[in-house]
Amino acid sequence: MPGHKLDHIDRKILAELQGDGRMTNVELARRVGISAPPCLRRVRTLEEDGYIEGYHARVNARSLGFEVQVFAMVGLARQSEADLAAFEQRCRNWPLVRECHMLNGEVDFILKCVAPDLSTFQTFLTRELTSAPNVASVKTSLVIRRAKEEPGVPFDVLEERLERSA
Repeated sequence: MPGHKLDHIDRKILAELQGDGRMTNVELARRVGISAPPCLRRVRTLEEDGYIEGYHARVNARSLGFEVQVFAMVGLARQSEADLAAFEQRCRNWPLVRECHMLNGEVDFILKCVAPDLSTFQTFLTRELTSAPNVASVKTSLVIRRAKEEPGVPFDVLEERLERSA
């Protein structure tokens, strides 16, 4: 749980790093309008308090030969906390599953999967996912193209909301 209340400089730092996590501290400080030493202290505090969870390169899956992306909607036979946790752990161990989200409604989980080709995904689907303990149903949708992919949160919406509440 975050340890301190964010001010507008903290939110600017987060917004800038969300857009480009590789910029230098000097560049970040310039963009948010403070000097480098306090900027670095703020970034470290944001990391320690859990606002920044990590830094990652956005890898082009297709250039690495991962041509297939599939969303799999999974229904479980039982939804006790132990059953849910067991399925989540199983997902963590499947390399083709890149994201796993528990949902409210008709579907228990949605999985984002990547594979080099349809045959590889089909093998995973039949040998691993549909045959996993407690899996009652799986519906899949093959991604044709991605129209948008934005990481993180919309900071402009956050700022508007904070202005209205002030």
